Amino acid sequence: MEKYLIVGLGNPGSNYAKTRHNVGFMVINEICNKLNLSLDSSKFNGIFTKTIYNNSIVFFCQPTTYMNLSGEFVIKMLNFYNIPIKNLIVIYDDVDTKLGTIKLRKKGSSGGQNGIKNIINILKTDEIKRIRIGIDKDPHIKLDQYVLSNFKIDELVIIKPAIIKGALATLAAIGEDFDKVMNKFN
Repeated sequence: MEKYLIVGLGNPGSNYAKTRHNVGFMVINEICNKLNLSLDSSKFNGIFTKTIYNNSIVFFCQPTTYMNLSGEFVIKMLNFYNIPIKNLIVIYDDVDTKLGTIKLRKKGSSGGQNGIKNIINILKTDEIKRIRIGIDKDPHIKLDQYVLSNFKIDELVIIKPAIIKGALATLAAIGEDFDKVMNKFN
C-alpha cells in the first residue's frame, strides 16, 4: 500500500485557530470531521492521525511548530514513516489568490509563504504537491498582521466552501493522478 503525508499548515494554539494563516489546519480539520477521525497522535512537534483511505495509508497532519518551521516536522515524518516526497501534499493559505479560490500545483516557488518556503528549503526541492487556499490581502494592513487576523463574518461565507473544496480535492488526490485532480479542482 502506498503511503501519503497530508500536511495542513498553520500556527498552533487557540489564539491562531480562526486566523487566515490557519486555513491549512482548517482543511485538515474538515477532512477529519468528514472521515470521523481525530488528530490523536503526536510526534516530531506535530499532531496527526493515520488511516486507510482509497487503498493507501494516509497521515493527516498539523505541525505544532510555528508556520516558518513546518519543514522540520515534514522531513521527520517522511523519513520515519518512509513516505516518498511524491506522496506529500501540503495545504496552506495564499495571499496572492482571491479569497475562496483554491489552486492545486505540483511544484513551484513558495510565493513568499513561509511555511512552504521552509518545507522547500529543508526538502531541497520545489516539486511538492500543494493545495493553496486563497485568502486575498488587504493593502491597508501589514501582511503579517493580515494573515494573523481572523476572517470577518462576511468572509466566512466565502472561505467555508473553499475549505470544504480543499478537503475534497485533498481526498481526491490520494491514490490518484494529481494532474486529473488539478483539472477537476482548479
